[in-house]
Amino acid sequence: MQTFPTSYRLMNVASGREFEDTGWLLDDPLGERPSLIRAIYEKKQLIPKEDAYGIYKFADWLPVSRFLQGSCAPVTYKSKTLANYLNVDKLYICFSGYFPEIGANMTTCSFKETEAYSVCGRITSDRKGVLVVASAGNTARAFAKVCSDNYIPLLLCVPEDNLDALWFDKPLNDCVKLICAKSGCDYFDAIHLSNIVVKSNNYYPEGGAKNVARRDGMATTMLSATTFIGEIPDYYFQAVGSGTGAIAAYEANLRLIADGRFSNKKMKLFLSQNLPFLPMLNAWNANSRELLPFNDMEARKQVEEIDAKVLSNRKPPYSVAGGLFDAMIDAGGAFAAISNEEARHAAALFEEMEGIDIHPAAAVATANLLKAVENNEIDKSKIIMLNITGGGEKLFKKSHSLHYLKPNHIFEMNPKEEEVMRVIEKLGIRN
Repeated sequence: MQTFPTSYRLMNVASGREFEDTGWLLDDPLGERPSLIRAIYEKKQLIPKEDAYGIYKFADWLPVSRFLQGSCAPVTYKSKTLANYLNVDKLYICFSGYFPEIGANMTTCSFKETEAYSVCGRITSDRKGVLVVASAGNTARAFAKVCSDNYIPLLLCVPEDNLDALWFDKPLNDCVKLICAKSGCDYFDAIHLSNIVVKSNNYYPEGGAKNVARRDGMATTMLSATTFIGEIPDYYFQAVGSGTGAIAAYEANLRLIADGRFSNKKMKLFLSQNLPFLPMLNAWNANSRELLPFNDMEARKQVEEIDAKVLSNRKPPYSVAGGLFDAMIDAGGAFAAISNEEARHAAALFEEMEGIDIHPAAAVATANLLKAVENNEIDKSKIIMLNITGGGEKLFKKSHSLHYLKPNHIFEMNPKEEEVMRVIEKLGIRN
């Protein structure tokens, strides 16, 4: 573990006010309305370090105070087989996962590692308390790995139905604990559980999209692609649950324009959700900043139906100032609804063409690309970035024995605050 603090300030996106990061700030303390905050880095031009630094090769634009052990940056390469199949000239795949053949060695097989190494790198070594992360699966796996390897106290809140996502290639350190929302609950229930936990003084929230380190960690996919290509892409394809990764890519796009070496264009955001769970798509197609009303029980039912469970956020940062609505209004783009069948077809095609298995969310993004090409929604001569946010899990599991994290406690739906507090006090997680 090395200490190399990055120099940056924070900015309220709504007001433009800049201020110092005095600690674990997730909002502007003087902000008058809900708004994301954004990191403004002292270094305006990005100078990547050697690959040996892992994700911290992009530390110039990461709000970190230290470099943690074990990270791997996303890997970008130019597609040949899939590009030929689609008859496109410049298809670049940014791959986050396990694909040693191209140098991708994320052992959790997900780009959520980019978030975890950045967020945990923002935590100062003298920070007291326990980090709390709510997740539908992949984020929990990434944070568990990073915190276990670097002895950072962590409490995960995950739906019981997603426990099969919590696999690891070795047993975890005892500094990582897990509580669950019972079967039938979803990601929103896990968030609700985490919101109760952080009322305790011994626990602090990771912050989700509000944490600049999460977004700028995810933005390394965009930094990987642009520095490899030498130019900002024209089109960006990703499946979204919260939309945080797309917001991150947009913010990185703005920094890359300011850098001055990669063109001054804003790439169009081609985003997708998994049918029938479409809260952001429905709002966007209605030209609405606010998400449209929907029934919680109906939403839970829809989440049960989708293959890409990680795309199941019921309260995404879509409407907030600096959120996904603002990013898409400024950059341009479109939403697509992708069925399970379309995603499964895309996953099989990708594995056949590119030689590696991909996660359901990445398959949703790939299916969106197939549709966009088929419907002539994009110029085939332009630069396309396909963000493969997870893959290689099948390959990884073939060559590794697995260990599953078991929950320390499973809560009924909508547990009482006193019960949650009583349970977490007994967990005994300490610095």
